[in-house]
Amino acid sequence: MTNVDVQPRHRVRQVVNWVNLSTALGLLTGLLGRARFERGADGLIIGRGYRLPIPPAPAFTLGNVILLRLDDEQLARRPRLLTHEARHATQYAWCLGPVMIVLYLFAAAWSWAVTGDPASHNPFERHAGLTDGGYRKRPLRGPLQRRRVV
Repeated sequence: MTNVDVQPRHRVRQVVNWVNLSTALGLLTGLLGRARFERGADGLIIGRGYRLPIPPAPAFTLGNVILLRLDDEQLARRPRLLTHEARHATQYAWCLGPVMIVLYLFAAAWSWAVTGDPASHNPFERHAGLTDGGYRKRPLRGPLQRRRVV
């Protein structure tokens, strides 16, 4: 897919993520992690073979850059993962780029506190599609659960 094929809404996301420096941060992170870059759909950049140990996720997004640890076979078993990560690219555009990293960490900490899982109640993961990202929704911890009235 060429850059000419990018829909206007994805072009806006692409430009905003360049201006807010989150795509540049993604490319720098990918270079440090020795990723190989290729054009993806909708103006995204795919960095394959990311090697740094952080974050531990099989895929993560910085701006319009999706960094992957998964090979083609593993990615084929998770057909909705790139859609999930593309939604994170849009979140970067809405959240002023690198500011999203701080917001995401607070959201992950909140989710961890209430469920023991950094994704289940993280609004960024929920809006990107929990199951598309390979997550499952976990219940709230003990006293936070709603009591059933019999």
